[in-house]
Amino acid sequence: MTSYLLAGPAQEPVTLVEAKAFLRLDDSAEDGLVSTLITAARLHVEGITGRALMAQDWRVVLDAWPPDRSVRLPVTPLMSVTKITAYDGDGIGHEIPVAQFWPENGRLLLPLNVAGMPVLRERQGIEVDYRAGFGEAASNVPADLRQALLALVGYWFEHRDAVIVAGSGAVVPSGFDRVIAPYRSVRL
Repeated sequence: MTSYLLAGPAQEPVTLVEAKAFLRLDDSAEDGLVSTLITAARLHVEGITGRALMAQDWRVVLDAWPPDRSVRLPVTPLMSVTKITAYDGDGIGHEIPVAQFWPENGRLLLPLNVAGMPVLRERQGIEVDYRAGFGEAASNVPADLRQALLALVGYWFEHRDAVIVAGSGAVVPSGFDRVIAPYRSVRL
């Protein structure tokens, strides 16, 4: 299974104005850096948790339906399945009716017999397009994740020399891991 980001979020979960207020910045000299840190912090939080903070469009590509009739979606929370396309041996795409599938806890459950299925090509025969995220608006993102994002922006802003040397993923403020711990996905 392979996944692709089709379209990122239309906005960040924290605005430049909110981040500057958090950092107590009055001028616009550092606006470019702060905007970059907001995006980097969002990507960091999303990477650790496996959750899209803001609405994003994703595609999962499969060779065939899993034997357990359950497709685990790598990015959650699932907002909606927008399109499913199955490719036959000639590479012709067939749109599969989405209504026959059931979303459940970051998975897509399949019916016993999927209506409209052609004989699939050998590789990458199925594409599942879906929308993931807490919502379209920043207010839909849980407050603790927004606070963790701001804390990360603040820490990276104040310790930019350490971030440059170690890379953004290596340097996080104390307590950051505890704040995002409930959102981490656990795989058994």
